[in-house]
Amino acid sequence: MGDIAAECIPGEARAQQKAAALGLCARARVNLFGSWWSTAVTLALGYILLRIAFAAFAWGIFNAIWSVPYGPTGIANTAACQNAKGVGACWAVLGDKYRLILFGRYPYAEQWRPATVVLLFIGLYTVSGLRRFWRKELALIWIGTLTAVGALMWGGFAGLPLVTEDYWGGLPITLILATFGLAFAFPLSVLVALGRRSTDMPAVKVLCVVYVELIRGVPLISVLFMASVMFPLFMPPGLNIDKLLRAQAAIVLFAAAYLAEVVRGGLQALPKGQAEAADALGLSYWQKTAFIILPQALRLVIPPLVNTFIGFFKDTSLVLIIGLFDLLTMGKVALSDPPWESFSTEVYLGLAAIYIAFCFAMSQYSRSLERDLNRSRGR
Repeated sequence: MGDIAAECIPGEARAQQKAAALGLCARARVNLFGSWWSTAVTLALGYILLRIAFAAFAWGIFNAIWSVPYGPTGIANTAACQNAKGVGACWAVLGDKYRLILFGRYPYAEQWRPATVVLLFIGLYTVSGLRRFWRKELALIWIGTLTAVGALMWGGFAGLPLVTEDYWGGLPITLILATFGLAFAFPLSVLVALGRRSTDMPAVKVLCVVYVELIRGVPLISVLFMASVMFPLFMPPGLNIDKLLRAQAAIVLFAAAYLAEVVRGGLQALPKGQAEAADALGLSYWQKTAFIILPQALRLVIPPLVNTFIGFFKDTSLVLIIGLFDLLTMGKVALSDPPWESFSTEVYLGLAAIYIAFCFAMSQYSRSLERDLNRSRGR
C-alpha cells in the first residue's frame, strides 16, 4: 500500500518529501533553485535584499551620529547631524528626547514612577502568559498590579506628589488604555456573544445585535469624540469624568463589539454535540458554557483574538482626538523642537521598534499557546 500511495503522489510533491527528509540544504535546493526561473527570482531577490541591508547598516550604524554636544544653555548643537545630510542616521534625537517620548510631561523628578508602571505592566503580561499561574490567584495579581499602577501614576499619598492626568503621556498612557481596555472588553465581549446567540431571551439578543452593529458601523475616532462630548451630558450635575476615563470607556465599548464577533465565530464553529453531551450530563447553562463550550470555542479563535488585541494596542494612538498624548503623539511633540524637527525618520523608527516589540511578543505568545493547546488536544 505504501508503494501504491507513493506512485499516486505527483513528482514535485515526492521531491519535496524527499528534500524534507534530507535536510535544510536539500529543501533550499528544491524550493529556491528547483528550476531556472526559480533560481533567477531567488538570485534577484537576494541581490535586492543585500543592497537594502548594506544601505540600512551604512545609514543606521556605520555612518550614524549617536551623540551631539550641548551649548551653555542646554540646547543641543545639531550641526553634525545637519552636515550629515541624510548619509547617516542621527540617533542623538532619541537620546535627547527619550524621556519626553516615553513619559510625556510627567514631572522630571518623578519619572521613576511611570518607568516603574511600565515594568509592572511587562511583569503582569509575563506572569499572565505563564500557564502555571492560571489559577484564581491570577485575578488578585491583576487587581493588585492595576491598583499599584493607579497609585503610582496619581500619587498624593506617602510623600508622593499628586500628578493629574493632564501631565500623563507617552508609553504609560498607551499601556494603560490598552491593558484596561482589553481587560474589561474581553469579558463584556463574551457576554455579548452569548447574548447574540441566545434563543430564550429575544430582547437580549436584539440588544446585543444592535450594540455590535452600531459600534462596528462607526470609526473609533467618532466613538472617542462622542465619549468626550456625550458622557458628561449623562452625568449628574457637578460630576465631571476626566478625559482619560472617558477614552477608556470608549475603547472598552468599541473593542468589546469586535471581540464579540470573534468569540461568536468560535462558538459557531464548535460542534453541537459538545453542548448536547453537556446537557446529557445534567449541567446547567452556565456550567456548560464555562467548563465545556467557552474553553473550546476560545481555543479555536486564538489567532483572530490576538490579531484584534494587536490592532487595538496600536489604535490607542487615536486618543489624540480628545487631548490625550500617547506614545506616538509624544513622538510628534518631540519633533516640534526646532533643532530636531528634521529628524522625524529616526524618531518614528524608534517608536516603531517599541510597537513591534510589544506586538511581536503578543504574536509569538499566541503561536506558542495555540501550539501547546493543540498538542494537549491531540493527546
